[in-house]
Amino acid sequence: MTDPPDLPRVLDLSAAFSRVEGLWRPHVAGELNGQLVKLARIEGTFDWHHHADEDELFLVVHGRMRLEFRAGVRELGPGQLCIVPRGVEHRPVAEGECHILLFEPASTLNTGEVRTARTVEELPRV
Repeated sequence: MTDPPDLPRVLDLSAAFSRVEGLWRPHVAGELNGQLVKLARIEGTFDWHHHADEDELFLVVHGRMRLEFRAGVRELGPGQLCIVPRGVEHRPVAEGECHILLFEPASTLNTGEVRTARTVEELPRV
């Protein structure tokens, strides 16, 4: 028996993270109201950046990470989230592999206002 086509899907996060290829490469898990739900596996230190027009939500699903700000640091573990306000420069860091869920406008680039070798222009889907 197959599900009716108009029945919303249920996403198993563990299975979805197993399909996320590469570190620091967000994958789209869903969309709502012009926002994207993104999954990423991270490890190491990302680039300092900011998003001039978008807030960004980080939710740790597995592992630990820290968000470094010019004014200080926020440590996050499983089940914890932090919302980075638009315009605030930040740098995500994870000492070991960490799985995060990001919630942000569809227009948000992972590297903010600059394009670098780590910029992901077209996001894969899980």
